Amino acid sequence: MADKSNAWSGLSDQESEEFHRYYIQGTVFFVAVAVVAHFLVWMWRPWIPGPKGYSSNLLDSVTTVASTVLPYFS
Repeated sequence: MADKSNAWSGLSDQESEEFHRYYIQGTVFFVAVAVVAHFLVWMWRPWIPGPKGYSSNLLDSVTTVASTVLPYFS
């Protein structure tokens, strides 16, 4: 069994290096997924509005959804 270091975690140097390696890999994977998700959302609806702004596009979308869904409730 590996000798325990005097660190407060109770892990040996080898165990702490292994934990650090997996922690960094998980962080890199999380950031990669977040970057892809942000890119896809930006492709769907850019954060910087175009010349007409957001309101016209949003209003058109809401009107289309409402006219499609409301007949099912009456």
